[in-house]
Amino acid sequence: MARPRAFDQSTALDAATQRFWAAGYAATSVRDLGGAMGLSQASVYNAFGDKRALFTQCLDHYLDATMRARIARLEQSLPPRQAIETFLHEIVERSLESRLGCMLANTALEVAPHDTEIAAIIAERMSELESFFRRCTEAGQRAGTIAASVDPIATAQLLLTTVMGLRVLARGYPQRDLLEGAARQALSVLGSPTTHPTERNTP
Repeated sequence: MARPRAFDQSTALDAATQRFWAAGYAATSVRDLGGAMGLSQASVYNAFGDKRALFTQCLDHYLDATMRARIARLEQSLPPRQAIETFLHEIVERSLESRLGCMLANTALEVAPHDTEIAAIIAERMSELESFFRRCTEAGQRAGTIAASVDPIATAQLLLTTVMGLRVLARGYPQRDLLEGAARQALSVLGSPTTHPTERNTP
């Protein structure tokens, strides 16, 4: 029978994620990670694999608590257009709160251009956000709250680009008026509602 691990995996991932997020992928060594996690380098390799494998787990750990949690909460609790609008508004607030930026966007800039495997991982994770925007756009069109003339695919791509741009811009120029203006301009692509959300249940 295999011996149980003598550490909490979630706590260890939290520590490794914070290290990668703060220092970046290239500047973080396995020794750094082990120190942050309270593990020897051998234990890190045995439990999580090599540095790239651990980073992928950390990125998903980060996204589970941030992007994916936000998507699930907004899709379950808000009408589709409002879900899109709230997502961008929350990104602006989050970007102003933390100068660390977004771990996904940071990695896209730092590592993806030089590492095809990491680039593929980043593209796949970004597609989750693009899919959220596309689903909400299509649902909003069916509900009459987003203009029928809007192209859901192009709109989702624009909104994804806006979110990533906001996250990068805020790291060096965290000005509320600038970020809110950019978000507002991006949201204007949704067009004027033809039906108010409250009208959806009207016979």
